[in-house]
Amino acid sequence: MPAFDYSVLDERGRQKKGSLEGDSARQVRQQLREKGLVPLTVELTVQNGKGATAQGPSLFGPRFNLSAADLSLITRQLSTLIQAGLPVEEALRAISKQSEKPKVKSMMLAVRSKVVEGHNLAQALNEFPSAFPHLYRATVAAGEHSGHLDLVLEQLADYTERSHDTSRKIKGAMVYPVVLTSFSILIVVGLMQYIVPKMASVFENSGNELPALTRGLIATSDFVGNYGLYVLVLLALAIFGFSKALQNETFKEKFHRQVLYMPLIGRISRGFNTSRVASTLSILSSSGVQLVEALKIAGEVAGNVCIREAVIEASVKVREGSSLNKSLDQSGYFPPMMIQMIASGEVSGELDTMLFRAASTQERELEALINTLVGLFQPLMMVLMGVVVMTIVLAVMLPIISLNTLIG
Repeated sequence: MPAFDYSVLDERGRQKKGSLEGDSARQVRQQLREKGLVPLTVELTVQNGKGATAQGPSLFGPRFNLSAADLSLITRQLSTLIQAGLPVEEALRAISKQSEKPKVKSMMLAVRSKVVEGHNLAQALNEFPSAFPHLYRATVAAGEHSGHLDLVLEQLADYTERSHDTSRKIKGAMVYPVVLTSFSILIVVGLMQYIVPKMASVFENSGNELPALTRGLIATSDFVGNYGLYVLVLLALAIFGFSKALQNETFKEKFHRQVLYMPLIGRISRGFNTSRVASTLSILSSSGVQLVEALKIAGEVAGNVCIREAVIEASVKVREGSSLNKSLDQSGYFPPMMIQMIASGEVSGELDTMLFRAASTQERELEALINTLVGLFQPLMMVLMGVVVMTIVLAVMLPIISLNTLIG
């Protein structure tokens, strides 16, 4: 039974939206009228491969995405309900009723309608490729093929929650530095734009030669006042041009390679991407996906092009008979500790466990590094602001001291 998205007018004349299941749009309209609602639009929810419904543009176009929090919640609910013995279609119905977001509710009903039609869960999730990543769908498919969908969903729920927590911690750690930097820049620009010009006019009227520091501060203030807007426009154009240049694969690969070898940023980039690769390999391998196929999928989750190509190249070498640790080690991007743990897992036959431990170790090191940088950023920013304020104060006081000396 397909799902339909509708918009109606209630008894108070207010417009509402929602989703219902029915054999046809006419039946859904009849159900709405029986509830005392006035149907405005009723459209099929299910997408085809191009992200459009059979009756027109889909509510969930190609750009519709689930947030990490929503994906984590849906996965955990689905895992819990299936482990409790509910059929997949009933679990999907329960999740759709539980959701307070209309789009999420409509999507889950659309997925359920595909399952009711005879498709498996992985095929139903393929209707929303931008909402459910390739890793997610491949893992669900592996769980269905192995007959352990409940256990696989539990592992997938743990993985999505872990990924969400890591992302949330990193973003939370960056909030304070970004806010502090923004306010510092605004304060300096305000001083240069409004305070320093008034100070300059007072000193220039005195007729005395100003100290070099004061002249430099006045020149900087004049530059900000006269050309500050142009600098902002040029900066915006540079950012726009750089984002466009990143769409070129050759330039993007060169830039990503340079990022990996930067003193501090490179370490963070390598840690973040290699931990994602290891986590993905762990969840896919433990779900029964073949290692070669798991490597291809794991390569796609890497944000850095160079690491992505290294993982894909490793999949080719593994297919030819090479070991996983040697294939990854040849790229030079993966930490020696991770390579050693993977080698140990291959020898002991516990590759899944060692991949999980390697990913967890890498995530902890990355989190510790970011926390250290954030902890250092605050005093460094305070020192920098102190230097700027001291420079402005000296530029103001030196002419006054010089004038008092002349008077004396």
